[in-house]
Amino acid sequence: MTDHDDRPGEGESTPREDASADEILEELFAVIEDRKRTLPEDSYTASLFTHEKGENAVLEKLGEETTELVLAAKDDDHDEIAHESADIVYHLLVLLAMKDVPLSALREELASRR
Repeated sequence: MTDHDDRPGEGESTPREDASADEILEELFAVIEDRKRTLPEDSYTASLFTHEKGENAVLEKLGEETTELVLAAKDDDHDEIAHESADIVYHLLVLLAMKDVPLSALREELASRR
């Protein structure tokens, strides 16, 4: 289910195919932070920051996308697993931005688990 009208690549430059995962996350997080700051009216991302449910809107999306990932995994649908995983990462980044948690904090936490 694609409901993100303003993901990078839609009206903006797309990440290079040879970009690292870290570069892609940095670019995506920068777009999310920009949407948080500028709140364009036609932006799905901005709507998450201004939703009447507040952070619950993002939390609900994380729950929904997690359920969809579980179902895709159960069906062994690799394309859908990748798609739903990306949706989870996207909404997680929105939550981090909403809570003013820098991407570096996530990176450091992941690095500590190596």
